Amino acid sequence: MSEPFSVPVTVRGYETDVQGHLNQSVYLNYAEHARWSLLRAAGVSQSALIGSGVGPVALETTISYKRELLAGDEVEVTCAFAWGEGKTFRIEQTVRKTDGTVAAEITAVGGLLDLEARKLVPDPREHFRKLASDPGLFGL
Repeated sequence: MSEPFSVPVTVRGYETDVQGHLNQSVYLNYAEHARWSLLRAAGVSQSALIGSGVGPVALETTISYKRELLAGDEVEVTCAFAWGEGKTFRIEQTVRKTDGTVAAEITAVGGLLDLEARKLVPDPREHFRKLASDPGLFGL
């Protein structure tokens, strides 16, 4: 697995529920933000992916909530790719407060969809290697 990439996020008041906690669906937004930030940092844009004939797909996402987040909390959202053999990969993410408290752990299974054939590409690592200016951010 690659070393985790991370992005800072501040919990905004409008993202909270009636108890004042970060709404459960927003954790997915934070995770997605970190994933796209990692892609951009590695030199892979959405247009480059589409231009190469592939698009990322989420196949499964699991969130384990550990501690509450409130409006104004500062967090780091990490993102690390874990590669196996085959068409899919795992993305491990942690939402951590600045004091080190883990608020949530997110695990996703993803792949790259061939936009013409509408099937997963056989080796997504190769596509990321070819497109990235810094494939090390993907652990490649």
